[in-house]
Amino acid sequence: MDDKHQQRNLVIVTILSALILLGWSFVTKHWLSTPPAPTQQGKNQPKAELTGEESGDKPLKPVDQVLQETPRLPILTESVEGSVNLKGLRLDDLTLIRHRETLAKNSPAVRLFSPAGTENAWFTSFGWTGENVALPNADSLWKADSDKLTADHPVNFYWNNQQGQIFRITLSVDHDYMFNATESVINRGNSPVIVQPYVLTNHQGVFKTASSWTLHTGPIGVFNGSVNYHVDFADIDKATNNSIRNNTQGGWIGFSDKYWLTALAPHNQKIAIDTDFRSSTNHHYQADFTVAPVVVAAGKTASTSVDVFAGAKEVRVLDRYRDQLHLPHFDKAIDWGWFAIIEKVFFYYLDWLFLHVGNYGLAIILMVFTIRALIFPIANKQYASMASMRRLQPKMQAVRERYKNDDARMRQELVTLYQKEKVNPFAGCLPMFIQFPIFIALYKTLLVTIESRHQPFILWIKDLSAPDPLTPFNLFGLLHFTPPHFLMIGVLPIILGITMWLQFRASPQQLEPAQQQIMSFLPLISVIFMAPLAAGLQVYYIFNNLISLAQMMWLQHRHSTPEERQDRAEKKRLSKKKA
Repeated sequence: MDDKHQQRNLVIVTILSALILLGWSFVTKHWLSTPPAPTQQGKNQPKAELTGEESGDKPLKPVDQVLQETPRLPILTESVEGSVNLKGLRLDDLTLIRHRETLAKNSPAVRLFSPAGTENAWFTSFGWTGENVALPNADSLWKADSDKLTADHPVNFYWNNQQGQIFRITLSVDHDYMFNATESVINRGNSPVIVQPYVLTNHQGVFKTASSWTLHTGPIGVFNGSVNYHVDFADIDKATNNSIRNNTQGGWIGFSDKYWLTALAPHNQKIAIDTDFRSSTNHHYQADFTVAPVVVAAGKTASTSVDVFAGAKEVRVLDRYRDQLHLPHFDKAIDWGWFAIIEKVFFYYLDWLFLHVGNYGLAIILMVFTIRALIFPIANKQYASMASMRRLQPKMQAVRERYKNDDARMRQELVTLYQKEKVNPFAGCLPMFIQFPIFIALYKTLLVTIESRHQPFILWIKDLSAPDPLTPFNLFGLLHFTPPHFLMIGVLPIILGITMWLQFRASPQQLEPAQQQIMSFLPLISVIFMAPLAAGLQVYYIFNNLISLAQMMWLQHRHSTPEERQDRAEKKRLSKKKA
């Protein structure tokens, strides 16, 4: 592979990097990921609480007003606050006190659950279906044996059907985001009853962060050991009877936003469950599961235990629940993508750096130095190969001239020349492909993890998970107007484009005119593409480019001959003289 071909490959590899960033997650999500579990629609649909039951055409009310309309029992832990609605026994009031809505000092905590009848209503409830037995419903009033639910104090809730059966739900919560509900039926009647426990979570509307080729939001679950990212809200609307069912052993089901999750799972992961995604009027969506019907003999009690996660998708928390509760693939509630293993290594190292330096932006910069140090041997090999190929150019050109009318003989002689000179023509381009997983993995790590959310860096960068808010198109905020979307290009992406241009300018490759034209547009394309992405990504690539530039200049000097160094010095002198 001669210098001309290496120049061509450099252009190809650079373009491929951009294409992979744009399209790799789309490809893996639709063609390379685990196929969805078989689905069923139809007659065995459980008779759990119907979605949209309280929507109708009623106007929405403020959350505070709705919370005053029913009796409630407070929930208070170091991670969540809210209340249990004693009417229907719902978890429909929950805020995540470790996370705030905005960067403002007086910003309220993130609200996860809101009661029916409010904007973006989201709640979870428990119950039973059955025949020939009076069952609690959405209007049933439950009694509690305590006045508060805390991480150290579970609460028993009771409802008596006045026909011999007492329904009890024992609700507990840990110090993070996991609730457990033990649903019990105490049969004091004279004959057996048959009941089927269920648990559901109900969400009004689709999420503000729409599902895309880089990030799945919406319905999610693990069915028979496989994670299902393939169902979107629109798929439920289009399904037969607006229902997508799965029969699975263990697993879990729920709804996932970018940073937030509600997931339902049987506490005993060895039992079979019937799961269901379904929708009803006014864009109400529900995820639920039922277990097998239970015969409760006279004088006996039957119980079923379910786990409900309602909180933030913090990486360490999800990993711990996966291991301690044996929830399969619970860490994949975060849509890591194809390079999940590499991404999690990057995340844990980045988080470790943050714990030691206290600034997430500085931790990102330190990770840049680490990665560049690890791949330095690859860069060194790449430049050594390119230098060897440059020195071999006269001999390669002589072979081409000698056998210009015999392509087969020319290729054979070039291979012989490579072997004689101990040069690997592919060594200069193959190392570039090794960096692709790093490129994609870092992008996804900073995109999907909540740990960078609302983390400041320096000066105007107050949130590394958000785009750079400072743009010269409104004179950095001095002009009181918001530029059109295509002009919302911040300072960081502009700096990124400059560093990329400097890299191309310092490259030893002498590109052909057509290649130069392509490469000249890449910095501008990078500016436009990176502008709407997280500032943390831009910080990473700026410092990555600067370090790459320094390494390029040092390696270029190290692997060049005295004649090449003298030639560069002469060109530099002439350039200054012209200036």
